[in-house]
Amino acid sequence: MRTASRKDTSFKIPYTESNAGVMLINRLASYLESLEPDRRIVIVCIGTDRSTGDSLGPLVGTHLNKYRRSSFDLYGTLEEPVHAMNLEETLRTIHSNLPDPFIIGIDACLGQVASVGCIQVGDGPVRPGAGVNKDLPPVGDMHITGIVNVGGFMEYFVLQNTRLHLVMRMADMIAQSLYLAITSSMRKAAISAARQE
Repeated sequence: MRTASRKDTSFKIPYTESNAGVMLINRLASYLESLEPDRRIVIVCIGTDRSTGDSLGPLVGTHLNKYRRSSFDLYGTLEEPVHAMNLEETLRTIHSNLPDPFIIGIDACLGQVASVGCIQVGDGPVRPGAGVNKDLPPVGDMHITGIVNVGGFMEYFVLQNTRLHLVMRMADMIAQSLYLAITSSMRKAAISAARQE
């Protein structure tokens, strides 16, 4: 769980907006279509099921786990969460198994009242734990975050009192959009490769 910053302005949309899913898919696909074909996508969903607000990442991972997984590697589900206690070990495992993975970090964050319910996509890593003053390693070549509640005061209490409905709806949208974006970008890459042969 992190705190939203002003730098996260590359893409932000409320999950309730009518075309939010389509816009999210298009934005994610634009990142993924520029990847080299042999670069493996790794999704790291950060958080814990012991806190409603911080369960966004594991919920996204659990949704993604239902889809065909040959197109990406996945770490972080409700059953096997990636959190403060095992994050460094998880990153070591990823880098020891893959030479140059493209890592997508997914986490919950706190922000301003008007931004609660927004999904953000940006370049560079997510910084888990920043919202609750934990010093954890940054994760990802790009990140997706969901603003689940208001930050700035009693963060642990706020996370415990976040609406599960909000977190579940956001997690479902992130998972579906990310899967469809990966599928779309792989299909375009295959068509492009076939034309070049």
